[in-house]
Amino acid sequence: MSEWMIYGANGYTGELLARAAAARRLKPVLAGRNQHAVSALANELGLQARSFSLDHAQAARDGLQDMHCVVHCAGPFSATSQPMIDACLHNHCHYLDITGEIDVFVAAQSRHNDAAEANVVICSGVGFDVIPTDCIAARLKEALPDADRLALGFDSRSSFSPGTAKTSVEGLKYGGRIRKGDKIKTVPLAYQSRDIDFGNGTKHAVTIPWGDVATAWFSTGIDDIEVFIPMAPSAATRLRRLDRLRPLLGLPPIQALLKYLVGRRILGPDSTQRQNARTFVWGEAQNRVGKKVTARIQTANGYDVTVEGALFAVEFLQQNEPAPGYYTPSRLLGADCIEKLPGSGEMHLE
Repeated sequence: MSEWMIYGANGYTGELLARAAAARRLKPVLAGRNQHAVSALANELGLQARSFSLDHAQAARDGLQDMHCVVHCAGPFSATSQPMIDACLHNHCHYLDITGEIDVFVAAQSRHNDAAEANVVICSGVGFDVIPTDCIAARLKEALPDADRLALGFDSRSSFSPGTAKTSVEGLKYGGRIRKGDKIKTVPLAYQSRDIDFGNGTKHAVTIPWGDVATAWFSTGIDDIEVFIPMAPSAATRLRRLDRLRPLLGLPPIQALLKYLVGRRILGPDSTQRQNARTFVWGEAQNRVGKKVTARIQTANGYDVTVEGALFAVEFLQQNEPAPGYYTPSRLLGADCIEKLPGSGEMHLE
């Protein structure tokens, strides 16, 4: 295989990915800004290590020399994705990441022409954010080509990793988000609610600002998109009340404090917890005359989906030469790729 890199290998998900790659006798270069932590992990796994910061453009360019592909795992991606993409374009290196941040997806798509000129692929969200939901969106569009409304969602009881928790804290200041009339619209937290059977019984659910608000439009062209997760009505009410404090939640000192607290208290699920916290993913497309098509699939825990999805994407780029440019996961890897990942069942449409 050509040389590839895991950047942010010392983070929770980056380390899971590095260990999984090493267990399969793959040889990624492990990288990150924390030289001690990255080198220690690389030495343990018998892999090469590099240390560089994305804060310095030349250092990032030098760090990616001779790389065919990078899996970028160091968030928050709102701060790190642009400099990494810049370095990838300079080095003609394919870019993959595991973000779920709406604005990062939009920014990545805006680099389509740059990627085409540099002869590289940019594909954000090659993990649980957003492979399962993106594949469901694509399959629903195939089943109902004239769909003009799309609802997606998932039910997972998995705990957060530190990075995911910090990203969630950062997202509080933006509130809820949906796509309405081809535009991404800011709405209150828990803006819409409905009862949904994700595949394990009907539950009350509310909208969340998930990455598919951006990516599902790139994959399907459907103009109205919402994403849901289960939430008890009482919890949804509390979240709507919290929305009134959103201006305060966005203040830098409040953000710093909340991120510090979650960084100290959240470790991420261990292997047993991940094995016992599978995920149910659902989607519904509807056209103008009210016809609906529903899709469901059960997958492994979100972090395991992320590891397997990232490895699947790396292998795909090693073995194929897709046209350069920006892709969503379903457009790059196929709308059935989620069904090929370990722990996934078959997608059912009705």
